[in-house]
Amino acid sequence: MSPTDVSRPRRKLPARYAGIIMPFILSIVMTFVVSGISTLKALGPSMTALQTWPVSWGLSWLVAFPTLLVVLPLVRRLVALIVATPSQG
Repeated sequence: MSPTDVSRPRRKLPARYAGIIMPFILSIVMTFVVSGISTLKALGPSMTALQTWPVSWGLSWLVAFPTLLVVLPLVRRLVALIVATPSQG
C-alpha cells in the first residue's frame, strides 16, 4: 500500500443503504456459522462436510437474506417496546 492510498478517503455508500447492507452482512456471517455447525454435526469433520458446506451455506443465505429484510422492521418495533431509549432512562 502506498502512502497516497492511506491518506485518500474511502468512498462509502450513502446512509440510505444501511437498511440493506446491515442485513446483507448479518445474513452472510450468521448463515456461514450456522450452516458450518449444522454440516459438521450432520456429517462429522470430513472432506464430505467441507464439500457440502458451501452448498449448505448458499442455500441458507438465499433464505436468510430476504427473511431478514422482511422481519427486521418487526424486530425493531418489538425491541422498541421492550428496551427503554436513553431519554427514558
